[in-house]
Amino acid sequence: IIYLFSRRVSTKVKEMFTIDENKGEIRLQGKLDYEEMNSYEIPIEARDRGSPPLSGHCKVVLEVLDVND
Repeated sequence: IIYLFSRRVSTKVKEMFTIDENKGEIRLQGKLDYEEMNSYEIPIEARDRGSPPLSGHCKVVLEVLDVND
């Protein structure tokens, strides 16, 4: 199974996060700022390597906490 961002994922999410194609692990690339964006919805697709490939979809919701308050 391979994991990837859905086609509907925003450019901002692609700039902020990466996804490991084999594990599905989502990693942060930049710094999160609560004042700029307090949550992210990341649509994910999991696809097998069959012919034709089958896929499943989910949405990962990430909430950013404001640690300064």
